[in-house]
Amino acid sequence: MYLINRRKFIFLSAATAGAILLPQCANGTLSTPSKIATTQTTSINGHLDIDLEARPATLNLGQQQAHLITYNGQIPGPRLEAKPGDTVRIRFTNRLTQATNLHFHGLHIPPTGTADNIFLRVPPGGTQTYEFTLPKNHPAGTFYYHPHLHELVAAQVFGGLGGIFVVRGALDDIPEIRAAQEEFLFLKDFALNANGQIPVPGHMDLMRGREGSILTVNGQVNPTFALPSGGLLRFRIVNASTSRFYRLTLEDHPFYLMATDGGAIAAPVELQELLLSPGERAEVLIQGNRPPGEYRLLSLPYDRGGMGSGMMHGGRMGGGMMGGITHSSNTTQPIAIVTYQDAVAQPLPLPHTLIPVETLPQPSQTRRIEMSMAMGMGNGMGMELAFLFNNQTFDMNRVDAVVKLGTVEDWELVNLDPDGMEHSFHLHTNPFQVISRNGKPDPYQAWEDTLRVRANETVRIRIPFRDFAGKTVYHCHVLDHEDLGMMGMVEIQG
Repeated sequence: MYLINRRKFIFLSAATAGAILLPQCANGTLSTPSKIATTQTTSINGHLDIDLEARPATLNLGQQQAHLITYNGQIPGPRLEAKPGDTVRIRFTNRLTQATNLHFHGLHIPPTGTADNIFLRVPPGGTQTYEFTLPKNHPAGTFYYHPHLHELVAAQVFGGLGGIFVVRGALDDIPEIRAAQEEFLFLKDFALNANGQIPVPGHMDLMRGREGSILTVNGQVNPTFALPSGGLLRFRIVNASTSRFYRLTLEDHPFYLMATDGGAIAAPVELQELLLSPGERAEVLIQGNRPPGEYRLLSLPYDRGGMGSGMMHGGRMGGGMMGGITHSSNTTQPIAIVTYQDAVAQPLPLPHTLIPVETLPQPSQTRRIEMSMAMGMGNGMGMELAFLFNNQTFDMNRVDAVVKLGTVEDWELVNLDPDGMEHSFHLHTNPFQVISRNGKPDPYQAWEDTLRVRANETVRIRIPFRDFAGKTVYHCHVLDHEDLGMMGMVEIQG
């Protein structure tokens, strides 16, 4: 028996949880296509100020016209760059037909007031000024902003909302990294019908988490990036997709991992592939030491489990139950091109060391968080589906964990999903270190805020609760799962 707030059930026979309503222009038509060109706003004299607007836009995704929702008419939204100690002020306006808000994914800032407060609600036509100061010891890294209004998150992110937030710091000052060519990769998939609209999700879309067959990097289909011959290319990668796991490789080039969600690791690690679950970020270096030419960045097949994983096309789970969105990640797809250009005067070496990773003290408490799913029939209205933490769906009025400032805890994340699906666990406000998977020590023990948990796996993470009191959340970052209940409340007490 699972405990569930009946009001939070999703009835899958109805067109629910995903229709994005796009306002029309005065003449009754949508706006004409605009170019995708991401702008950048950088802090000046310790202050970052920007006007940010959530609004519909008609953009071109490859050869197809798409009616999407955007920040400032762009996908991704404006890139925000600040430094530790800077004050950030975002004057946010909601031009959508649904309420929305902002979440600053990965930033270590207060979860209250006008900072990373996901309980704020900005109604259609409403405004909200977000203002916060980055701690002076905030790590440098690649972070992410997106909407986070419960039960609307998946639809709004899949519709196009999201942007990169960069914190500059000590990692950027390492000479080899400063000399590297820097590029940002905002990975996002889309699904469109014949009219360029995002389809309403069906049963399998919600169960597995919606995926689209149009893979974009920075809002473009198969863009090109330059790699200086003999030089270094720094990729700063954000998995901004609603549900898709990316298994990445670059033809004939290894990746050298240099940073995870929460910042730098101690030294570069050579990888042939990089796997990112939804919401995860990573930074890698690529050496320009191969014969000049063009090399494909590939998204490789990845089976994240679930009853639909082997039957996505033509099987008994196909057809009307699926709706028009979900596509399995069972094919290799090129998503970008890396091409050699001008040679550097002298070959650039990889850095030998990066930033030491702090060793955390032993925990004062260990908690167990179980992930599972429940299905049933709903009063003649269709099938009910819920995703659960510790046998419960999210309740705004219930606190699931009370922790104390200044303490360190271990959390055991246990995936008991009966359908064998992987989940992507995300904790707001406080980054953590992965200690072990199924009892085996994690090789990096780096700073993370999002990680995948495989079927029948137990992942132990260690969390220092520092600096900020208040209520915040943890949830599955397969965002349909979050909207269907897989979220919990944590109260941090001073």
